[in-house]
Order: sequence, then structure tokens, then C-alpha cells
Amino acid sequence: MKFKVVIHNAEEGGYWAEVPAIPGCMTQGDTWDELLQNVYEAVEACLSVDVAPVQTNPEDKVLEIAV
Repeated sequence: MKFKVVIHNAEEGGYWAEVPAIPGCMTQGDTWDELLQNVYEAVEACLSVDVAPVQTNPEDKVLEIAV
């Protein structure tokens, strides 16, 4: 998967970033290298949220897609 990440200069120094495709997925770093590492960790954390199993009925259809 590929995501666009918007990088901002932080007012207090360093950087902060947001991933528009994942609402609420943001992070910060004092250096560029720290920010990049934190971006990967933030995306992984946002995508690894546990979701309760969905209840289906026999007449329901389940579709699996790759993104």
C-alpha cells in the first residue's frame, strides 16, 4: 500500500505529519529521520486497530478486496 503523507514544519521546531487517507493518523519528530520512523509506526498503529467480528447471515455476501 502507498499513502500520501503531508509534512509540516512545527512551530516549536522539528516536523509533524498527517496521513489524510487515515483520519486521525498524525505524528511528529524533532528531526527528519525521527519523523520518518514515527510515520511508519503511526500508520502501522492506525491500521492495526482491533475491530469486533462482523455478524453475518447466510444470505449475506462477503467480498474480499486488495488495496
